[in-house]
Parts: sequence; structure tokens; C-alpha cells
Amino acid sequence: MTKFSYSEYLSQLRNVGSRRGAALCGATGGDGKAGEEALQSDAPPEDVDPVVVAIRRGDAKAVDDLAVALPCSLMKENKDGWIPLHEAAYCGEAEVLKKLLRAHPAAVDKRTLQEQTAVLLAVSREHLFCVQCLLEAGADPDICSKSKDTPLYKACERESVAMVNAILSFGATVNQRCGQGWTALHQAVSRDNTEICDLLLRAGAVINPPNTYSITPLTVAAQRGQLKALRYLLAKGADVNMQTCDGETALYESSRNGHKEIVDELLAKNADANKPNNSGLLPLHIAAQNGHHEIVSLLVPVTSRARLRHSWISPLHLAAERNRHAVAAVLLRTGADVNALLSHERSVQYADRRTTPLFFAIANGSTKTAKLLLRAGASLSLDPVSPLLLAVRQGCVSTVSLLLENGADVNVSIPAYPTTFPGAIALCTNNLPVLKCLLDNGCNALACFTCTYGDTPHPACTGSHSSTGNGNGYSVLHNDSIPALTCKEPSTKVTQFCEWLSTLAVHDWAGPIIDLMLDYVGHVQLCARLTELLDSREEWQAVKRKTLSPRPLLHLCRVKICEQMRRHRLRSLKSLPLPSRLIRYLTLAA
Repeated sequence: MTKFSYSEYLSQLRNVGSRRGAALCGATGGDGKAGEEALQSDAPPEDVDPVVVAIRRGDAKAVDDLAVALPCSLMKENKDGWIPLHEAAYCGEAEVLKKLLRAHPAAVDKRTLQEQTAVLLAVSREHLFCVQCLLEAGADPDICSKSKDTPLYKACERESVAMVNAILSFGATVNQRCGQGWTALHQAVSRDNTEICDLLLRAGAVINPPNTYSITPLTVAAQRGQLKALRYLLAKGADVNMQTCDGETALYESSRNGHKEIVDELLAKNADANKPNNSGLLPLHIAAQNGHHEIVSLLVPVTSRARLRHSWISPLHLAAERNRHAVAAVLLRTGADVNALLSHERSVQYADRRTTPLFFAIANGSTKTAKLLLRAGASLSLDPVSPLLLAVRQGCVSTVSLLLENGADVNVSIPAYPTTFPGAIALCTNNLPVLKCLLDNGCNALACFTCTYGDTPHPACTGSHSSTGNGNGYSVLHNDSIPALTCKEPSTKVTQFCEWLSTLAVHDWAGPIIDLMLDYVGHVQLCARLTELLDSREEWQAVKRKTLSPRPLLHLCRVKICEQMRRHRLRSLKSLPLPSRLIRYLTLAA
């Protein structure tokens, strides 16, 4: 009998540990991540038992000697329920395994605390000889671990044709379900391994086995883009239109994930492009939402226009919402309705009650898509809230200019926030470039200087607005939010420009805003509150003096010309045959 000292023991353990690490790396093809995962899932715990050390060294003679000297040690469990048989299977020591089986044949199906059998451990480490040895000794190939992994499932995961063949030859249940209801066929398909698929089907595997979520192997192939496996399954008669518990078909899944070749193959096999999922969306919807314009081109000809009209949202809405410019171009080119409306049930879920693709595009900051939609004839008057108000609120000058060039009403009002001045101005806050863009395009600046109270003291605010003195003789309204773009019932109070300019969100910009607006009006008289605002800061006194002095003739002429242009609906000076110097004069350019 071989005897070990404790120090020799520890030394041998270290040597064996390094060999196990190298073997594991080799077994996983040098993939460090896979090796780490294998260690975490199947690695035996550290042990200092003499039998385990002998097994890890592959010393069959030492195991024989220990079996004679300490026969009970061959069935001794460690803290995780491993016995020497598990260790031998895991380490791939076939000779040692045979000796252990001869000594204790009834232990062949002994399970660890994780309910792993020796054959499952051997399969997970791809030790074919050990697998065959255990199966020949009567190991049950259908016992699964706590995680529901069976030897057959593991063999498919490892893509070992020889092990799959061996396990099937010993009567493994080919349709046994593993984690989340997957069968071995699901796993083989996920690896795109048609050779193993063929073995499983010849052994009696069901071709359309739904998992816990009614996902079939064909759906797995479509989800993952496994073209070879998908073609194999279709050739074997897989149901091309089977739906998951969410109502999603293989075509829907491949359209979602952008697998163009899979979509092409499924359509060639008569996949139904008009099967909606439980949310009412078609494959065309999901392809548009995810920006797969080539797949959209494939799906448009086979998708029912009537079904699209009756769905709660159009693919064009989804493309606009996700800024999918290329998809929007394909849809418009193939006849999509640029003014398709969102269903009422979905529209009311938004505070602004948006309905059109154009509104979705602007809401998501896609000027490029908005330009495409406008060029295709998108209407600016179908949404309860003007798209212009949304663009102004977002502070995007290019989008505001685009909408104004295409006929947006620059003096539009905010539905829930009635004002005596253009509503778009109330959304500018500290964004002077946007305000200038509005004024350049004919926004009614004069309305901002019309006040009910004139130069008499203004009353204290009531209702939702309260006022407080700031030490300079004027009041600041306690409302530091931008007006909401909602379709709720409008307030009974109509807000004047001077009241809006006194809110906490804006009053710090009162001087620059008034200064800019004075460039677009003739002589005006400031009301008491605007005067108080300008008096509150020394640097704003120059703005006040501008209102007290007669306006230059050059300025008055410019204002008059711009008024005439607006009267004749001339929106762009660039479209007129005018000298560049005159254009600079009219647009206040430097």
C-alpha cells in the first residue's frame, strides 16, 4: 500500500490542480471563459482525501491499495456529496473508473448534492471513454441535475456527435425536457449542428416541441440566425407558422433580429407575414422598429395593406419613433401612408395625444426623418398639439426652421395654456436662437407688448400663481416650469406676456428677450411689469432706454417691409430675387 505524508499530500494536490487547469483549458478549446464556466458549474470541490489525490494523479494502483486498506473510503462523500466515482468521471480516468465500478457497481447512479451523476460529469468534460464505461455499467442516461441538464442535453451543448450517439444507443429519452422546457433538439439547433439534429430525429425526436414559452427549435434557429439548422428543420417538416405564447412566429423573430437570409428562407417556405403577435404587431412592424430596411423591403409586398390599416400603429410610426431614416424611406417609396394615424386607444396614452409619424419623428429629435416625411406630404395639422410647439420646446433651430418652411403656423397657441401672445414664444425660455427664428418667420411680436393694465400697477397673482416681491418693486410668479404640451382642458386664466416673463423659469432672461423682440416692432410702450423687470438689473437699463427713444427710420422701414411680406405669405427671403445686402438688412444679419 502506498502511504502519504500530509506535506506530500498538499504538494500532490498543487501539482494535480495545475494539471486540471491545463486539461480544462484544452478541453474547452483554449477558451478561458468557457473553462471558467465549466469550473464553476462542474468542478469538484477541493479535497485532501488520499483516494481523490490518487484519482487526480491517474494512479490506478494507488486506488487499488487504498481500496484494500480503506474500503469505506471509496464511498466517502465530501461536503458537496462527491464520491471518488464522481471525481474519476470528472477527471477522465477511465481505468480508475472501472476499478471503482467493480468495487461498488451500485454507485453508478449516485448523485452529488447538485444531483449530478458520474455520467453527467463525464459528458460535461467530454470524456467519451468514461461515458461509455458508465453506460455499459448500467448508468441511467436520463437522470438530470438540479438545473435539469441531462447527459444527452449536455452532449448536444458540447456538440459531441460521438457522445450523443453513445447516449442514444443506451436508450436515452430523446424528448426529455431540460432547463426552461428545452429538449436536446433545441440545444442542437441553437448550435447550428445539423449532424446532431439528424441523430436526434432518427432516434425519435419531435420536430416541433414547444418549450415553456412555446418556443420551438425552428423559432430558436430564426432567433439566432442559424440558417443551416433552419433549412434542415424546414426540410424535415417543421411548422413554419407555429407561434410562441406571445404570438410570435419564426418570421417575426428573424425580422426582429435582422436575419435577412432567414427571413428570405421562411418566406420561400410560405411563412405567413400577416400573423400578428399578442400586441397586434406584424413582422413588418418589428423590422421597421429595429431599423432593418432590407427586411422591410422583403416584407412589404407580402404584408396585407388592410391589416396594416387596422393595426393600432403603422410601421412608419415605429420607424419615426426610433429614428430609422432608411426604413422610413423604404416604406414611403413602397406606398406607406405618410399621414397614417395612431389609434385612439394608443394616442390617449400620451399627454399630447400625438397621432402622426411626423410628431413621433420630432419627439425623438430626428430632423432627417421629419424632412423626409414632410417631403412626402406629411400634414402639420393632424395632431392636437402642433409639431412646431414640440420642436420649439426641444430647442432645435433646424427642426423649427424646417417646419416653418413647410407651412407651420408660427402664431399657434398651446391648447392647455391660453395666452395673449403666440404660444411658441412661451416655450422658448432661455433659447434666444429659437426665439429669433420664430420672429424671423413672422411671429407676432407686437402682441407681446399689449397689456390689459398698461402702465398702471398690476394686481397680485391669484389661483395657481402666487407672487412675491423681489425688493425692486415687481413681482415674480412662482411657476418655474415650461408650459406643458397636453390636451387637457385649458386654464380659464389667459396669461399675458409680462406675466409669463415674470415666472421663475424666464425672468432672468427678461432683458435679452425684450431686447430681441424690440427689433421686430416699431415704437411700443412697456407696461408697468415689464418696466419693473428692466429696472431690476442695471445691465438692462440700455434696453429700457431703447423703448423711450424714437425708433430709427431704418428700423421702422424694415418692420414695415416684413409686415408686408407676411401679409403676402412670403416665408423665405432667399426665394426672392433680392440683393444679398438687402436680405441681410431685412434679417438683421451682421
